[in-house]
Amino acid sequence: MESYSESYRKAGVDITAGYQGVKLMAPHVERTMIPGVVSGIGGFGGLFTPDLSGMREPVLVSGTDGVGTKIRIAQLLDRHDTVGVDCVAMCVNDIICCGAKPLFFLDYIAIGKNVPEKVAALVSGVAEGCVQAGCALIGGETAEHPGVMDAEDYDLAGFSVGIVDRGDIIDPSRVRPGDVVLALPSSGLHSNGFSLVRKVFHVEHADLRAHCEDLGESLGDALLTPTRIYVKPVLAAIGAAEVHGISHITGGGFYENLPRCLPEGLTARIEKASLRTPPIFKLLQETGRIPERDMFNTFNMGVGMAVIVSRETADKALSALADHGCPGDVLGEIVPGEERVVLC
Repeated sequence: MESYSESYRKAGVDITAGYQGVKLMAPHVERTMIPGVVSGIGGFGGLFTPDLSGMREPVLVSGTDGVGTKIRIAQLLDRHDTVGVDCVAMCVNDIICCGAKPLFFLDYIAIGKNVPEKVAALVSGVAEGCVQAGCALIGGETAEHPGVMDAEDYDLAGFSVGIVDRGDIIDPSRVRPGDVVLALPSSGLHSNGFSLVRKVFHVEHADLRAHCEDLGESLGDALLTPTRIYVKPVLAAIGAAEVHGISHITGGGFYENLPRCLPEGLTARIEKASLRTPPIFKLLQETGRIPERDMFNTFNMGVGMAVIVSRETADKALSALADHGCPGDVLGEIVPGEERVVLC
């Protein structure tokens, strides 16, 4: 490309590095191409033609999020190919809560100094997340911010757009007393609460690469484990069972997120004995002396997604989830009550 500015380079922005980054990320983006993609990367906008066959009243659903301060763990470890999965997950796991199938994703990378190989690694993670979610990466932006960010710093955010027929939208009004709450296991901390995590483990001065006996791996590996993407198993459960509500357990934990899929007058009664909590949570709680209430109000505690189904179809939902590589557990039930979440 015949585009170069020496003056801009002296100001800290090397546009040729951006072109090289696009070249390196292209094979990763190519992995995400699905029917409906009209344009490749490089245009002013990403184009997509959705398949509306069989839909009476299609509704577009969008979600946006970032990776948060988990980014700092990736920077400290100089490992940049996983946080893109987190970025996609935080968006698509939100829009699946209303039953929407993700169609496409766009990312935004703000970086202190554009190192093409680092940017390509970030995008490789985004592409992997899109493949897991079954959506296309149809565009994005990388912005070099000298003087605003240190050379090694970057931030990653994005958004996804999905589609659902209006009559198939998962609406909290469907939830009834006697419904069963199913737990879909998390892969770990996912991508929330990391300001507290970083404080507890003193990550700026810790040896993140040292093996930790309690975890069976290094602390850095445990913290950087990508967020699980639930799109395909949840869509399978929706097709097999009567799904009345879905809650993505992210920032705010159980106490903030479960009520978002409950109508007034109903309570999610959760059996703590049913939880399969990864060891990172115990280590975090004990190291930081964090009260149990705060743990459940900040972290997913091993439950990345809660799916509320009719009692009669709970077994069908569990079977569909297992068939798609996400074996679930019965976590509790819905009962009448004004207290939105009760942990027993």
